[in-house]
Parts: sequence; structure tokens; C-alpha cells
Amino acid sequence: MDPHRVILGEADLEGHNTDWLGMVRGASKVLLKPRNTEEVSTILKYCNDRRLAVCPQGGNTGLVGGSVPVFDEIIISTSLMTEIESVDRLSGVITCQSGCVLEALDQYAAEYGLMVPLDLGAKGSCHIGGNVSTNAGGLRVLRYGSLHGSVLGVEAVLASGEIVNCLSAMKKDNTGYDLKHLFIGSEGTLGIITKIAINCPPRPQAVNLSFLGLQTFDDVLTTFREAKDKLGEILSSCEFIDSSSMQCVEENLKLKPPIEPHPFYMLIETSGSNSSHDEEKLSSFLDYALGSGIVTDGTVATEPSRMQHIWSLRERIAEALVKDGYTYKYDISLPHSEFYKMVEDMRNHLGTGVIRCCGYGHIGDGNLHLNITTQEFDKNVLNQIEPAVYEWTAKVNGSVSAEHGLGFKKRNFMHYSKSLGAINLMKQLKSLMDPNGILNPYKVLPET
Repeated sequence: MDPHRVILGEADLEGHNTDWLGMVRGASKVLLKPRNTEEVSTILKYCNDRRLAVCPQGGNTGLVGGSVPVFDEIIISTSLMTEIESVDRLSGVITCQSGCVLEALDQYAAEYGLMVPLDLGAKGSCHIGGNVSTNAGGLRVLRYGSLHGSVLGVEAVLASGEIVNCLSAMKKDNTGYDLKHLFIGSEGTLGIITKIAINCPPRPQAVNLSFLGLQTFDDVLTTFREAKDKLGEILSSCEFIDSSSMQCVEENLKLKPPIEPHPFYMLIETSGSNSSHDEEKLSSFLDYALGSGIVTDGTVATEPSRMQHIWSLRERIAEALVKDGYTYKYDISLPHSEFYKMVEDMRNHLGTGVIRCCGYGHIGDGNLHLNITTQEFDKNVLNQIEPAVYEWTAKVNGSVSAEHGLGFKKRNFMHYSKSLGAINLMKQLKSLMDPNGILNPYKVLPET
């Protein structure tokens, strides 16, 4: 490997040893930058033969400590694996290397009238391989589903260096076990994804975004139900923000919402191919929502700059929370009937010992982002939150990780969502595919 693709300097490794939130830090002394699958294979064979642990890393935008080393693991970065190999305009399938930045890949798809069915706040720096490895969700799961459905095939390298080619671009392939699903969401613990074939839907010709203010969370749920009924096939995203989250964005980022303050807010996006048809449906829905009183104020944006401003109110909440000090982040799936009770109960439980306890997220798919902030890390606050937040989630049959994965920070809470039998089967798969335990150790699977 070229010397300039072997990074040894402590200063050069600083950003790769620390996560985006600045809460998890490793001590790697070596970072390697392969350009292709064959180089990844060579690296893993060398490391496996010598029992050297590795940490796969894409854009390092994860929130659970999954993309940074725990100790001195060798970092394998996909940052140079950015080739887009093919685009099938008829089927809508794009095949690319795993290091493609999500936003750049989506812009490339736009040239062919397509879109990547995934949109995240970190799209300007996250890699598609990392997205697939964590089964990232994002803003439009309501419309396009998870990556388990969108990804048609993957190529991955096992710990031994063996290349597993499951890179089928067929939308129907019922030949034996569907092995690609082992790699989607396994956070690099079973193999390193090097190539992806992803199904990309046609790019919408007409996009509308409404920003709504509501008085109660029951009104939020009613509005969501009515949006599904009345907007149907053009509904592409349904997001929720509470007043505490919005206040954080206003105070810490100086962003102002386009309507007066409300206890709750919603962003409802429509995407389709006929602007007049879509605008008529959205207008009819908003007339009903405002007329019935479930929505008390709202605005509609169709201009890209105005839509971008409204989306920034939602997408930059995580950035705003970091400016409070230390953030305790929880990404959970809950039944809609219990969705906001979690925030209210945790707020009452913590009292005045925190700066804020707020909730926002993807109401369309039941994914709540619960965030608590303090001026600096406080072990007593953490002990008040954990495991209470996971016990609460388990009690209502929710999931302790909706879309961020488990990584290092959440792995020992897996049993709140998975049975002992399921956990044991996962450990058997890990032992089979990575017998020496070199792939992203100390991540995903619990210690005991």
C-alpha cells in the first residue's frame, strides 16, 4: 500500500480516534486507506493471521461509539473507496463502492432522474457503506422503508480475507439464504462491506413541505393518522419536534421557526410527479386539519431555500444539543400510544438536575430521539437514566435501538429487546464468521 495511505501521526489520527459527539475515544496508532476490495482483503488476511483487531470506519458520524476503536485497533477507512460502478436507469439500481458520501451519491443519482432512498442530517459526510452497516433509517423510512428493503446486494470481506460476493442487482433473487442481510445492520462485526447495489426510486418532480404547530401530543397522533389517510401515496415524511427541542435550536443555533411558539411541531412532506395534484391534496388536508382544530397554525414551503430552512430546524437539533454541554442520547422505537409518555416520565424522573429533557424524531415510524443534557458529564445523572430508560422501553415492547445501532455504548442493553436465544444465535454467527474476534471488537454483542 502507498505510504500516503498509511496514517501514523498522532495528530492525523485524532479525528479518527474520537466520535462526532466527542464522547468516545480510542487509541489507534495506525489508519489504513484501501482503494478497493482486494486491498481490504489483503489487510484483513494479514491482521487475522496475526490476531490484530481492526475497526472499520466510514464518515465517523455514528452516535453509539461503533465507528471508533475502543483500544488500539487498526482503523480501516473507506474514504478512498468512492467509485460509482454502474447505474441502470431502467431498473433504478446503482452499484457503488462503500466509501461514497451519501449526499454526493444522491447528487449523482439525480443526474439520472433517481434518488437515494435515504436522507440523514449527516448526509454531507456519512458514507453509504456505514449507512448500510448500521441500517441507517433517516427521514423517509415512512415512504421508502429501511435499507433491508432498498439494498439489493452487497460485497463484503470476512475476517479471514475471503471476499463474499452477494452483489446481485436483481430485485427478485430467491436462491438460498439471503446472506446480504447478515451484513446490513451488523456494524462491521461480521465483515467489512466494500460494494453495494441499491434500488433508487425516481426522483420526485414536486415536493411540498408543511410546518405545523399543535397544542397536544394527541393532536400530533391525530394529524399523523389524517395525513396517512388524506395524503396517501404522496406522503414522504412525517417528523415531530417538541417545544424543548425547538427552544434548543433557537437558543443555541439562532434559528427561528416560521410560526409562533407551540408545545409541539410537525413537518409533513409530500413528494410526487404532479405538482398541481399534490398541492391540491396537501391543501385539502391542511384545510381539514386547521378547520377541525387539531392543528392551530402552519405554513407551506415549496421553494428550495425555504424548505431547507425548515428542514434545518429538525436536522440540526443534535448539533444544537451538543452546545448545551454533555448529551445523553437515546434512539428508541415505541408504540405510538406510548411515544411521548417516555419523554414526560423521564422529565419528571430527572427533575431539575438536568438542563433539558426533550424528544423529537420520526413519528411516521415510531422512532423517538430522547435527549437529556447537562453542563458536563454527570455519572449520577447517567445512573438515573440507565437502565430506567431501557426498562421503560422493554415494558411497552419497544426497541432500545431504532436506527443508530448498538455500537460500544449500547451493546450491554441488547437483552431489553432481544431474547437470550436470539443473542446466543448472534454470538454463534460471530464466532463462525470471525473466529478470532478481530472485526470491530467490543461492539454490538453484549459482554456476557
